[in-house]
Order: sequence, then structure tokens, then C-alpha cells
Amino acid sequence: MRDFAATRRQFVMGTSAVALAAGLAGPAFALARLSTAAPIASRHVLLKPSIFADAIAANRRFLLSLDPLRLLHNFYVSAGLPVRGPAYGGWEAQGIAGHTLGHWMSACSLRIAHDGDPELAAKLDSALVEMARIQAAQGDGYLAGGTVERNGKTIDGKIVFEEVRRGDIRTRGWDLNGAWVPVYTWHKVQTGLIDSYKAAGNQRALPILLGVADYFGRIVEGLSDAQVQQLLHAEHGGINEAYAETFALTGNPRWLRIAEKLRHREVLDPLTEQRDILAGLHANTQIPKLVGLARLHELTGNPAHATAARFFFDRVAYHHSYVIGGNSEREHFGQPDQLADRLSTATCEACNSYNMLKLTRHLYGWQPRAALFDFYERVQLNHMIAHQRPDTGMFAYFMPLETGARREFSTPDNSFWCCVGSGMESHAKHADSIYWHDPATLYVNLFIPSRLDWRERGLTIDLETRYPMDGEVTLAVRAAPPAATAIALRIPGWATGATVMLDGKPIEPARRDGYAVLHRRWRAGERLTLSLPMTLRSEAIPGDPSTVAFLSGPLVLAADLGPGAVPFDGTPPALLVPGDATAVPQPVPGEAHRYRLSPIMGEAVELKPFFAMYDRRTAVYFRTFTAESWAAGKEGYLSAEAARADLVRRTADIFHIGEMQSERDHGFTSTDSAAGQFYGRSSRRLPAGQTMRFRMARRPGAAILRVTYWGDDVDRLAEISADGSPIATERRAAPGKSDWVVVDYPLPPVTTPSSEIAFAARQGDTVVYDVRVIAPAAS
Repeated sequence: MRDFAATRRQFVMGTSAVALAAGLAGPAFALARLSTAAPIASRHVLLKPSIFADAIAANRRFLLSLDPLRLLHNFYVSAGLPVRGPAYGGWEAQGIAGHTLGHWMSACSLRIAHDGDPELAAKLDSALVEMARIQAAQGDGYLAGGTVERNGKTIDGKIVFEEVRRGDIRTRGWDLNGAWVPVYTWHKVQTGLIDSYKAAGNQRALPILLGVADYFGRIVEGLSDAQVQQLLHAEHGGINEAYAETFALTGNPRWLRIAEKLRHREVLDPLTEQRDILAGLHANTQIPKLVGLARLHELTGNPAHATAARFFFDRVAYHHSYVIGGNSEREHFGQPDQLADRLSTATCEACNSYNMLKLTRHLYGWQPRAALFDFYERVQLNHMIAHQRPDTGMFAYFMPLETGARREFSTPDNSFWCCVGSGMESHAKHADSIYWHDPATLYVNLFIPSRLDWRERGLTIDLETRYPMDGEVTLAVRAAPPAATAIALRIPGWATGATVMLDGKPIEPARRDGYAVLHRRWRAGERLTLSLPMTLRSEAIPGDPSTVAFLSGPLVLAADLGPGAVPFDGTPPALLVPGDATAVPQPVPGEAHRYRLSPIMGEAVELKPFFAMYDRRTAVYFRTFTAESWAAGKEGYLSAEAARADLVRRTADIFHIGEMQSERDHGFTSTDSAAGQFYGRSSRRLPAGQTMRFRMARRPGAAILRVTYWGDDVDRLAEISADGSPIATERRAAPGKSDWVVVDYPLPPVTTPSSEIAFAARQGDTVVYDVRVIAPAAS
């Protein structure tokens, strides 16, 4: 990110060699106290009208609309109790049922911690009453709603936990003994209980939490270290963080030992050694592990945990992220600083940003740096506000950055993706990071209209602003303590020429770590005003300096390519630049953050704030050309875009084999195979004698099965069938070539919506990469 360069240097210089001294805290037990700054609790903050208050209100309506007894449907079934309502649809009707309940509990708890919210408090309490009853019926602390498919039947997922207890551990990364990430779901429920007790103050939650922690804890304690590592190969969320927090609440060292044992060495050891091994990894599987390490650092003082957390943050925020601050494409990390060929409809999973914001808060607490909240603000404004519809409260899974893409939102009863769960939490916490403090300073990190009533310090201020729509931010002091207090205003890294005034008069506060700091005795009625010029700038995508996005102040801009209901089939707008891309957009008079853009070809388009384009098709990144490069590359560009658009129109289905969600979506099964990564692409390796099957969507009529292989994989034999009938035998003779090989196999006409495709390896290992079903080319 181009304009992050200076703030990134500040961050690295300020944190690369930090070894903070441990202190003691806590009435019942000793903990290492490594934080130097803390957020002011949201109960001291009243949000005023803004996009953030709108997001919280929409989210609250959704939280109230959900019935926790329906979310507990499978929990009742597992315990042999009568159900209290039908199961919800979407993911809640699948093996991962239960994860939504945990997120819902956490989101309700955050709201209750903010303003009490008696309606949500009553709902949460009723859920805890039922959870205690279900847990008592189980008799051993078990409390979950996951299921697993065995021999064509759906059975209680508890069988998987008991298999693991006996040392029977099998995983393909996204499953555990065939169950869909049960430890990930366990983490959500355990964390929901922690938040219900810690944030919402509900005493019912603690005994339920201890039972949950004990049940899974006994399983982990009974496994060897090697078996635990095998268990952790499956996605497990932030289970280490859940046990660290359980220790922090109770002081029982047993929970800390379990948290430390749940360290996934395959990923965390290289990060501790400051090696970027992220390419090809499922992104949101990794981020919670580092959030857990950050919490463990705070509790133990272990510097290795901090090293891994800081290094990971630096790599993801500054080398694996797009202009909106989100990361991943199809849920996976690619090569660092190589994002230009990873612009699709599946960029920027919302759960990743939710977890990166959690990690940012930990790092900021250790050492306050404005650079960290530059990143936080970018994600919050341009991704998190964008991924929730303020009218319905529904959420987007991905934030698509492919030109012409639109957002796809959840439904109230039939989605419940992971990003719905994390979205409930994200939009319950907009008041929790505006104001931070250390013993001497109040830090104003986010410019969200609000009132801070900090009675403990005798300070009341109103933050008055239209930010991010304009750059003037005023702190109006309503009450002040008699002693001098420092107020630190974040100066964003992009804000060249920022000024500060006190009661309308220019002043020059001290500058420290990206803040304007004014230390004085404040008086009621004083007004401190920060003015941030909202200038236009461009930012190249990592890996291609000729492909840029535009930002105005803190906001990412996007071209409006029409209503979401109308497909975009035009040529992506390319720009002719005189050497500076910011010279191309022309401001729209009287409109904040609005510009007109005239592409080389086609009609002019308007640039607007990306976050608010909920129902529009957009372009965020633009190819730029000089007059010379356009003359030389025009035909190639237009030909490539035409071929791309043609392939999109002809494609009925894409299967990214080897990737967790895509394999679930396509019903993938195999007798024995291994997922892999090569040159940034996922794959499945099928040994000789083994078979794999999956379903591909079809359109009526004939089609083509297009399969990608690696050119050096020669002298291997595989038989391919569709719906039980052979369609091809794949065999390529030596010599090979070090490049991708795409092979088309004709598929017979069908009238059904899908076909089952099967591969049977007969000689050597068959390695399959991307799989598509496409319509035949027009004659």
C-alpha cells in the first residue's frame, strides 16, 4: 500500500525490538501486564448519528430477530431433549451448526456491555438457561450442535470428539474425521460463553464455560504432542485464545497449559522465525491463531508470541492486503506483493478483516502507534462498513474487487455463513476503539461522532464531525478534571497538511508516534479542532505499478458501473495517464469524494466512496497506460479482455479443487488423496488405485469439462467419467513442459442441474488443479 509506507516504517521501527517488562495484576493470581494502552470501555461512549450508529442499529435488529432456541436445535438433539424450534437453514442446517450461536452470544454481550440493552440481555439469559439444561443432560460438559455424515446418515458430531479422545484423528484440513471443523465451532461457543460472563456480566455463563473447557481440555490433555499437532491441522479457529481467556478469567493454570499446548507449530514456528510461509494457506484459519498468541503474550510475557504476532500482522497488512485493507482471494493467501492476478468475485473474506482488527487492537495495546489505527480505519471504513447493508443488516461474505462485480448479501434465515457470525460482532463494536488511554494520555483514534463521558478521569467531550465525508474533527470539552491531561489526536499517514486549532486559533502541538499531542489543563467550553485535507491519491496494487486504485482521504473510491441487477459485460475502464494517475479523475463540483473519470474507451464513469455502493457494480482497480504503451498494447489488452469476458459467459461452474469451501460446495469425496499447493494454485493429488468424485453444475445441453494440469506431470494414466459413463482417458507422454496444461473433455448433453465427475488414477499420481464446466465455443 503506497501511502502506508511511512507509517509502516514507524510501526516496524517501534516494535521490532520491543521487550516490555512484566508487571503483576489481578486480585486472585499474577499475570504479566504488558499492555501500555487500553481502550476506554464502550459503556462510557455514546454514539451520535452516523453511518456507524446506523450499522449498530441494523445489527441490533438482526440480533433481536434471531431465536436462540432455534440456534440450539442440534444441541437439543445431541442431548436427547425435545427441540424448541426448527433449525435455521444455510450453514445452520449443515455440520457446522452451532458456530452462529457463539457469535450471536458474543455480539449480544458486546451490545449489553455498551448500553445494557435489556431486550438482548433477556434473550441471552434465556439462551444460557437452556444451554445449562442441555449440558446437564449430556452429563460430561459437552455442549455442541455439530453433526457428521456417516454411511449416508447424519449423526451426532459428539462421536468425532470421542474418536479424537481415543487418538483416532483424521483430517483433510477443513474436516476432522469427516465432520466440518468441529473445533472451530467449539471455539465460537466457548468464546460466546466467555463474553457472556466477562462483557455481559451474566453469572450463568461461568459454570457452563468451565464444563465446556473441561470436556475438550481433557481430550487435549490425553493426547501426545504429535497427536495434538495432527488435530490442529484441521481448522480450529482461535481455540488457543479461548483457553487463554479462560485462564485470564479464573487464574487456573490448567487452562494456560492447554492454551500453550494448542500451538500449531507447522504455521506458528516459521512465523516466530519471521518467515513468510503464508502463500497457499487458508487465510482465516491462520489469523485467529495469531490473535491467540497475542493474548498469550499478554498473559505470560513470552516474547516469541509477540514476535510471531507482529511479524504476521506486518506481512498481512502490508504485503497480502488489497486497497480496502481486506486480504485473501478465494479465502487463501497468495504470494506476497503479488495481488494483480488475484482480482475476482471472491476477494477479501469478511472474517479475515474481523480477526485482523482484533489482532490490531492487541498490538496497539502493547505500544500505541498511529500507524496501527491507520490500518484499522482503512479496514473498518472500506471493508466492514461495506459488508453490512444498513437497511437490512445483512452481510456479504466476500468483498469482490473484480471489475463489474457486485456484492452478494446473506438472508435472514438461510445463510449463516461464517461472515454472518463475525459480522454480528463487527457491527456490535463500533464504539469500542474510538478512545484509548494510558496513565497520562487520552488517544483519539477513530473520528466517529460520539460523546465520551469518562467519569473516572472527570472528562467529558463531544466528538463532532461529518468524517469521513469531510475532514474537520472537533473535540468540544464539556467537563474537565483540575489536573492537566494530554489529548493525542491521530494524524492519518495520508493527511498531508493537517492543522490543529484551539478555540479557532492555530496551534502547533507536539508530534509523537503519528499523533498531535496537547498536554494542558482543559476547561469546559474549549474546542480542539483537527482539519484533515481530503486529497485525492492513487495506490498501485502490489505486483503491478500500472494498476491503481484511487482514494480520497480515508475512503477508497470506485467507479459506478451500473445497477447490480444488470450484468456488466463491457470492457473494464482503462486510463490514459500523463505520468501521474491522480491527474486523471476530475472532481465533481460541490460533491465530497466524487470524481469523473474518462476511460480510454467507452463513456465517462463516476468515482464514489466504495463502501456505500451496496447495490451497484463497481470497478476499484484500473489499468493505466501512457500514450506509447497504449499504442503498443491496445490490441493485446482488448483481445485478452474479450477472451476473459467470453470465458465468464460460457462458464457454468468453477471448482477450485483442494480448497476447503470449494470442496464442500462441490461434494468432494475420495478414497485417498492429498490437497496441495503449487505456484499459487490449489490441487488434489490422487495416488494410483484411488478415486475421487465431485459434482459440477450444468446448463442444459452439451458442455466441456476443462481441467488444468502441470505440464511436467507426464506418463500418468487416469480414467475420467461423468455420471457413471467414461468420457476420457488422460495420458500425456514425455517430454513434459514446465507450464500449465489445460485439457478440454466433451461432456454429453444433460437436462439435470449437475453432473458427478469421477477420476480414477491407474498409473502414477494424478494431480488435478482448477476444474471448470463451460459451454462449447460459438461456431
